[in-house]
Amino acid sequence: MHRRNFLTRSLLGSTTLLLPALSACQLETSSAPPNDANELTSFPLEEATIQELQQGMESGAYTARSITELYLDRIKTIDQSGPTLRSVIEVNPDALTIADQLDEERQQGQLRGPLHGIPVMLKDNIDTDDEMETTAGSLALVGMPVAQDAWVTQRLREVGAVILGKTNLSEWANFRSERSSSGWSGRGGQTKNPYVLDRNPCGSSAGSGVAVSANLCAVAIGTETNGSIVCPATTNGIVGIKPTVGLVGRSGIIPISHTQDTAGPMARTVTDAAIVLGTLVGTDPRDAVTKQSAGKAKQDYTQFLRNDGLRGARLGVSRQHLGFHETVDELMEAALDAMREQGAEVVDVDELIPDGAVGDAEYEVLLYEFKEDLNRYLATRGGGDSLRTLSDLITYNKEHAAEEMPYFRQEIMLQAEAKGGLDQPDYREALDKILRLSRDEGIDKALREQQLDAILAPTGGPAWPTDLVTGDHFLGGSSSPAAMAGYPSITVPMGFVHGLPVGISFFAGAYREPTLIKLAYAYEQATQHRKVPGFLATLDLG
Repeated sequence: MHRRNFLTRSLLGSTTLLLPALSACQLETSSAPPNDANELTSFPLEEATIQELQQGMESGAYTARSITELYLDRIKTIDQSGPTLRSVIEVNPDALTIADQLDEERQQGQLRGPLHGIPVMLKDNIDTDDEMETTAGSLALVGMPVAQDAWVTQRLREVGAVILGKTNLSEWANFRSERSSSGWSGRGGQTKNPYVLDRNPCGSSAGSGVAVSANLCAVAIGTETNGSIVCPATTNGIVGIKPTVGLVGRSGIIPISHTQDTAGPMARTVTDAAIVLGTLVGTDPRDAVTKQSAGKAKQDYTQFLRNDGLRGARLGVSRQHLGFHETVDELMEAALDAMREQGAEVVDVDELIPDGAVGDAEYEVLLYEFKEDLNRYLATRGGGDSLRTLSDLITYNKEHAAEEMPYFRQEIMLQAEAKGGLDQPDYREALDKILRLSRDEGIDKALREQQLDAILAPTGGPAWPTDLVTGDHFLGGSSSPAAMAGYPSITVPMGFVHGLPVGISFFAGAYREPTLIKLAYAYEQATQHRKVPGFLATLDLG
């Protein structure tokens, strides 16, 4: 199958603000970090939540400016030097000016919402109509202005967030080559996993996952087509929410697929992710699909944060997504036991989608839609006529191969360029197939027939060593059913495999975010598996 078996490879409050740092010895490894441990972990905002940051600003202990300055200094210390994570592709030159304005509004009693003064990172495929670039990690788009803010950017500005910068990503959201390295882009280089630096951060939202995990920002926004929020969340030990397609507007986001693309929050806690999700919903006038969310979206998802959220829940375990790593299976069983202790009933879902039933259908849909959607997006960008189509982009990459293709090529782009329009029977048949198998005969059927509140599965395996020569090495994952269906999923830390974090996913039907947040929060509170990364050079398995 194309893209190395696409179904597994596409992956695309407290009262105190000063939290105690967790040392590297708490992880299951003994390798020393590349820099002094105190320098890396003695950070005043270590693990600070949105609520704690707001309390700090309300008390006068902090301001939006001082918080922003601390995060900017943190980026200089460990992202641009020290461990050199390369998770931030660009900082916002206007960040401190924005923070000052928000501080003035606070002094005047004008608060815009729960994110007022909170620094947020955006993945570098989300348009910002400011001094920053939007490039999908590609040198091809540098210097080409965007038409306007993306819906996501606009909403964050309206509620008072400080757009701190852009995060690195797998170039073109990991839809360029069959043997790409997740987290690598021509513009940003290779992003490192903050737990073990020679390990991969996974997924195209790699920089967003690393920035959140390494405490370079309060929260971040990622995007997902298949796995690109939940995979970097699991390998970086954080929470990720992939919303229902249509809950969050996609206008101004460099696309792969209008059937599967969505933006979503990445945070260190379910609470913070829920806060951010509530600020992003609404009807985007440039994204017709969001009209379907009218009456279903919630402005406040924190109302579903309940410690007893698992009590009386009936949950289905997708056994089909187990078996790729014995320790992940053991952690999954421990997670199920923890949920039973919290009052949940757990039953098996043996085969959510029959193995091999999808075949190349999802990949075909993405190839067709990538060409169509990217051409439409590129037509909105300024800066001349040299890059208006996928064909132009392919030519650019060939002409700048030394910078753009030093490790892997652009086979996927060539395959997409060879496709016809969306009126082709092959496309329509493939689209109908994936929607039928993932929805009517997949998630919806399992939820209905077994009377389930949600379906559970391991999000993925532990991070693999980054390999620029042969590319990524996924063991397995569970992102595809919800991705193909356009349904929501949430991943929460589940434990560690030799010091490498892995997560558990909760997914269900369309617009079931309230249920998933309730379940995920209760599990998170009962288990508390999140640990700060230790920035280890490599694993010592001896």
